[in-house]
Amino acid sequence: MLGYYNYTVWLTYLSLLSAGCGIGIALGGLGHPYIGTFFLLFSGLCDAFDGKVARTKKNRTEEECKFGIQIDSLADLVAFGVLPACIGYAMLWRAPDLSSVPDFTTGRIKDVIVPIVCYIVLLFYILMALVRLAYFNVTEETRQKQETGVRKYFDGMPVTSASLIFPLIMLFQFLTPADLTYLYYIGLAIVGFLFVARFKTPKPTSKGIWILIGVGLVEFLILLFNKICS
Repeated sequence: MLGYYNYTVWLTYLSLLSAGCGIGIALGGLGHPYIGTFFLLFSGLCDAFDGKVARTKKNRTEEECKFGIQIDSLADLVAFGVLPACIGYAMLWRAPDLSSVPDFTTGRIKDVIVPIVCYIVLLFYILMALVRLAYFNVTEETRQKQETGVRKYFDGMPVTSASLIFPLIMLFQFLTPADLTYLYYIGLAIVGFLFVARFKTPKPTSKGIWILIGVGLVEFLILLFNKICS
């Protein structure tokens, strides 16, 4: 079989499978963008540890290392690029109270223009995630030839930040009576721009990763509690 299937890539594959489930559930007739958020959080959890797990295998070949970089970026594109966009798309048609579907077929100009603008934002977000990940792959390969160890800074905002940012927006959506769908789209546009903006982002230390996991866990529990009590 083509590819590699040892434990160094299991979390990456699991992240991708989680994202695939989230996309299907967010867009499916029996699903909801709210539920897709849980899969986004889980993909973020997998991504937090996949690199550390991969580096525990000391005898990885150069080809295995390069495969790990490529497969990680491809999985990230689906999990943190496509999945948040699909959640946003589903929010256009699903009311925040989990009941009715908003009507965008009245023929009024705003009911035509608004969805088009939203689709443009979705496409922009996915494109910027793709550009950032491709740029990271190129620069990471160059960096590894020039220096050893892991990088200390990222250029721009890592795409994995989506696993905490958009669940937070969704959390506010279900804690307030207002419809925050457009806030989600503003978030997509801003985060998409930050993916490719030129600024340095410190890479989280082990302690920082655990703090981020704690934030994600809090978001997960509040979202789950809200669903149980609704």
